[in-house]
Amino acid sequence: MTALSSKNTPSQVRQLFGTDGIRGVAGEYPLDAHTVFAIGRALGSRLSETHSPTRVLIGQDTRESSEWISRALARGLLSAGAEVASAGVVTTPGVAYLTRTHGFSAGIVISASHNPWMDNGIKVFGADGFKLSDEIEHQIEAQIFYHLEELERAESEGEGPAMLPGEENLRDDYAAWLRSQVEGIDFSRFRVLLDCANGAASSIVHLVFPPLNVATVFTHISPTGRNINANCGALHPGEVAQKVAQPGARFDLGITFDGDADRALFSDAQGNIVNGDAVLLLAARDMQSHGKLDKDTVVATTMSNMGLEAALKRSGIHMLRAAVGDKYVLEEMQKTGATLGGEQSGHILFMDSDATTGDGILTALRVLEVLARAGKSLAELVADLKVFPQVIRNIKVREKTPLKDLPAVMTAIHAAEKDLGESGRVVVRYSGTERLARVMIEAESEEKMSHHAAAISEAIQQTIGI
Repeated sequence: MTALSSKNTPSQVRQLFGTDGIRGVAGEYPLDAHTVFAIGRALGSRLSETHSPTRVLIGQDTRESSEWISRALARGLLSAGAEVASAGVVTTPGVAYLTRTHGFSAGIVISASHNPWMDNGIKVFGADGFKLSDEIEHQIEAQIFYHLEELERAESEGEGPAMLPGEENLRDDYAAWLRSQVEGIDFSRFRVLLDCANGAASSIVHLVFPPLNVATVFTHISPTGRNINANCGALHPGEVAQKVAQPGARFDLGITFDGDADRALFSDAQGNIVNGDAVLLLAARDMQSHGKLDKDTVVATTMSNMGLEAALKRSGIHMLRAAVGDKYVLEEMQKTGATLGGEQSGHILFMDSDATTGDGILTALRVLEVLARAGKSLAELVADLKVFPQVIRNIKVREKTPLKDLPAVMTAIHAAEKDLGESGRVVVRYSGTERLARVMIEAESEEKMSHHAAAISEAIQQTIGI
């Protein structure tokens, strides 16, 4: 059987794994203790086929459910003969880095990223530090269901090993690697407001920014188990932007992470929000000027604004679009040899720095590095990014019926595409982690954009909406 590795294949129909691992409400299927134990047992069994000894690293975010989920998962892994180590509260990219550099067979993160505190998730990295391919997740899923049936006749409850606070030296190693990525850069002139979303970044940022002489004011850095992402973090970048723009604040920029810190959004000194598209633009130009932008190519997604494509083109940079999800951006980067890719939401992949997944803290450091070298403000570096008007609507759905099987929805989509022509784009897709349909329309005409977004959303609501 194929070892856990980085290569992706076309998506297959799955029942547990979404675009970013297994997600759900903590305590409910598939994140009830019984199923989580089976997931651990299945992963341990799968890994034992290709790794001896089998060593697994577990890291978690700050949700109150992350501890017991980690314990249940560890019990399942141990029952399959695996050895388990804990990094405690650590970022998702931190687990990816530590898995690869410390010789673990796999790394597992207990987190639901930007979701509210009552949700949680399980995402897995292979020994190479990359997220698992769809094919391998599909194979593991089959084993999970096998072990669920097996465990109907066995006891799977219990406390399991303590997972907190984890091995502090692991977090120290990750922080040291982050600092090494910007070695020799003078950051002493910057004053930064940093929002940790009451999440995993809270355990790392003090090991990174102050030692690099970045004058940093930390906010939302006191997790309670229930305040992760609560009116803060990357879902609410306006919180930091407003504070940065206050008279007398004297911040050069604001930075905000999501709950597991695999993405970052920014605010310039005037309080304007700077998203992943703008970060891709300034990073691409900087990398190109230093000969690090292989193939003069950037990989974005279907959600990235047409304005980014136009701005990159003016600099002689080609933009490719991948499906939404940083694992699919990575897949396209590996296929084409691109060294920079990312999403509008703030997931940025820097393949020139030996990263294997999106890393919000690394992204923040790279942005600061560009500002320091250019001697310009964030606003100046992205001033020519002319953003097309864009609207995104989320519709709660009771089921994710293939869009092609919904005639009314397809009629509304085709009408929008015909009307907008080359002056706009229509993207309708299901969320990979929530029961949502996402409607994104981009157009030169705000009137047309709003009209068609409303028409498509209404068709979805009438057909499969809750």
